Amino acid sequence: MFEQIERVPGDAILGLIEAFKKDPNPQKVDLGVGVYRDAHGNTPVMRAVKEAEARLLKNETTKSYIGSHGDPRYGQAVLELVLGAQSPVLAANRASATQSPGGTGALRLAADFIKSQLPGKGIWVSDPTWPNHLGIFHAAGVELKKYPYVDADNRLDFEGMLSALQQIPEGDVVLLHACCHNPSGFDLSREQWQRVLEVVRERRLLPLVDFAYQGFGDGLDADAYGPRLLAENLDEVMITSSCSKNFGVYRERTGCMIMIARDSEQMENVRSQMAIVARENYSNPPAHGGAVVAEILHDEALATVWREELTEMRDRINGLRRDFVEALKPYGLDERFAFIAEQRGMFSYTGLSPEQVDRLRDEFGIYMVRSGRANVAGLSQENLPYVAKAIAAVVG
Repeated sequence: MFEQIERVPGDAILGLIEAFKKDPNPQKVDLGVGVYRDAHGNTPVMRAVKEAEARLLKNETTKSYIGSHGDPRYGQAVLELVLGAQSPVLAANRASATQSPGGTGALRLAADFIKSQLPGKGIWVSDPTWPNHLGIFHAAGVELKKYPYVDADNRLDFEGMLSALQQIPEGDVVLLHACCHNPSGFDLSREQWQRVLEVVRERRLLPLVDFAYQGFGDGLDADAYGPRLLAENLDEVMITSSCSKNFGVYRERTGCMIMIARDSEQMENVRSQMAIVARENYSNPPAHGGAVVAEILHDEALATVWREELTEMRDRINGLRRDFVEALKPYGLDERFAFIAEQRGMFSYTGLSPEQVDRLRDEFGIYMVRSGRANVAGLSQENLPYVAKAIAAVVG
């Protein structure tokens, strides 16, 4: 029977990684990978994570399952991180947390919940969006549609977005990026979030907020403005949270599906259904990453170290954005690429064409996704001049 199975092309980003490894160019630069890199090109284990792991190694007494909803200490810590420790939503017992295998696992939980509990409802995603959003919801059998987000001039198309949201059928789900929009880097302002809230409430839409980069934009609380605004002003909200980036625990698969309901009784109903969705999907989430995060967030000294480390990472990325634009100045390209300094998070939608991206790879050993998305964290003070010169060559 397997003779009928066709081979499909490999993942584009994984292919980039392999091509980069094989490239003999001593000046090669990897701007394609989706993880944080320090000034030396490494993805280090954070100091707070190391200390938390040492404590767990010393004190852990079992490797038993942690249940479909995961570690309660982790769930509570993430709820407070995302919604705020003093959130009225938490005070009213309107929110539930289900630990998941990464943010991707949380998104699949959301997709399966929509398919089983909201039959016939579609989901609207930004154009562009993280490519795996499309795969996850397609695999779950949820109808996908798109709303505009970036215009032809490579700028945030907020009015186009808002106009599209106003046409979405009542009860459909709209996926919003909380911050550090992937792949564009263009985030909504507080005023724009207010307008989105008005439309979502008027059209009776269900927001699903993907929160994969908390702390990488403008700060832990600042980045949570949109999700908190929706949670405190709407009866029903879904939020997928990931600790992969802000705790650097990528391979530990540490995510969370947050469900917010009208009241505590409705929340318990939703929570019971989410347990079934998780059970049928992967049964129990991996425990280690959640235990590490819980250990950090429940210990003020460790949490302080973690926040300082995260601030260093964020400041480095934002500084690289400004320095990158400055490096383009000698070539007369600083105004053309000024938007890069305004974007947030690890990624930048550069506006480079697939052909220009190919030239960067083939002629200069600079690797990025063919959509023009670049990982700013792959830059350094050492390679900035080289990258700027190469971009000037391909756009000139």
